[in-house]
Amino acid sequence: MTDTLATEYPEAASFIEEAVDEHGEDWVLENYYKKIYPLTQVMAVPEKEELPFYDADEDETMTEAERAEMYQAWAEYRENLRTGTKPGE
Repeated sequence: MTDTLATEYPEAASFIEEAVDEHGEDWVLENYYKKIYPLTQVMAVPEKEELPFYDADEDETMTEAERAEMYQAWAEYRENLRTGTKPGE
């Protein structure tokens, strides 16, 4: 990780570095919004574009609206699991 990332996001930088060591940069980029970005609830986390190995020409990112829609769908899914209901019931 770069010094800037570690300085601005000390908790997240160590977590991201560990994920890169364990799974590789491609995995981190592919799973960023599912596995890493939700940590924003408990710590400061960089945007995907701030990662030192992010390449705008090769890697895709989600808009804030797309992320909100994805997280809302997950929340509804968890609620359905919790209550034992199906969507629309």
